[in-house]
Amino acid sequence: MIIFAPNDINYDVNLPASKSVSNRVLIVSALSRQDDFNFDGVMNLATCDDTRVVREAFASSLPYEINIGAAGTAMRFMTALLAQRDGEEHVLTGTERMRHRPIKVLVEALRSVGADIEYLGEEGFPPLKIRGRKLVGGSVEVPGNVSSQYISALLMIAPVMEKGLKLRVSGKIFSRPYIDLTLSVMQDFGAVARWHDNDDITIEAGGYKNIDYTVENDWSAASYWYEMAALCYYGRPSSDFHFNGDTSIVLKGLMDSSRQGDSSIRYLFSLLGVKSVFKSKRGISEVSLKPAITKVSKMEYNFANIPDMAQTLAVTCCALGIPFHFTGLDSLKIKETDRIEALKTELRKVGFVIEDRNGSELIWTGENCEPTFEPIDTYEDHRMAMSFAPLALKFGKIDINNPEVVSKSYPNFWEDLKAAGFVINNQ
Repeated sequence: MIIFAPNDINYDVNLPASKSVSNRVLIVSALSRQDDFNFDGVMNLATCDDTRVVREAFASSLPYEINIGAAGTAMRFMTALLAQRDGEEHVLTGTERMRHRPIKVLVEALRSVGADIEYLGEEGFPPLKIRGRKLVGGSVEVPGNVSSQYISALLMIAPVMEKGLKLRVSGKIFSRPYIDLTLSVMQDFGAVARWHDNDDITIEAGGYKNIDYTVENDWSAASYWYEMAALCYYGRPSSDFHFNGDTSIVLKGLMDSSRQGDSSIRYLFSLLGVKSVFKSKRGISEVSLKPAITKVSKMEYNFANIPDMAQTLAVTCCALGIPFHFTGLDSLKIKETDRIEALKTELRKVGFVIEDRNGSELIWTGENCEPTFEPIDTYEDHRMAMSFAPLALKFGKIDINNPEVVSKSYPNFWEDLKAAGFVINNQ
């Protein structure tokens, strides 16, 4: 698919609902009901693949075999949920890539509180056979340098355990904002769940209350529009500062006080020349993206708390000619693809030579190579497609292979780009 850029963007974006919040709310809401999977009281649920597979599983009253496709969040959360479904037996499986994404840490933690889970293939990886039981709970320790989704999965089922849960997170904690988001959603549904100190989380037994809930829109999806704003203002070859008043990007449904960890991208992009102006219009919160006039000459940042934003920022910095040193990227190798290798390969196609270090750092010194402008491969990874698409604004056009991967988190991404003035040739 070839994407041709408009001269400027003047568009009000109706962002999708947050995938991260939606999936947590679905699990917690189901736990508040146990056997009645009616989610009519949950408003503005995400329509992306990761949320859809969870909703479909509940709509089918949790069938014996549940295929969650490529949805990593769903795999972790559903493993925990099914483990406490006393008397039920399920097989949880996914795509070929999913069968190579580790889940041993979560399985071992669940087994330690009474779960009966069997590997049907390679040890430590899906597919799983799960025989549901009443879980006792108690004390569990998990490493902090693994996916926060393991921790969130344990936390969400803890209130329905007989003894609740005392969870110790050992070592350096990655993606802590996602853990805080989980605790916040749990508290909204009446759970008593809190950090006891920097390493320990206590969740009391007692279950959840069944409440109505409205999901906020997605800050992760907003990041690609921030990237487009930065390229409109600074990324054009004609001048260092392109803004002439014609570009206007307004993002609907974003909260200034959001609990989503990825909301911190507004601070990161303020360093790249894009400022956020919040206001409420007819009861709907929105943010306008404005030029900040100044930007940093080099960017250094630890992405341990927001690893999903690394691709967006790496591509943006290269396009703006801003060298960077990004750390805290340990989890990128076990995402939908090895995102470190994918970024190195695909950025070289458009003329940027980045290097990695220790499997957890990405560095760009400003080194360039001759671009080939071969089509950008997406590796079954939605964030590869969406972080590279805005480069059309820098180069005039960009070619993306397998663009349908955006359905994982932002199904209407290409339609929104068309409405914003991009021309898309599906060949």
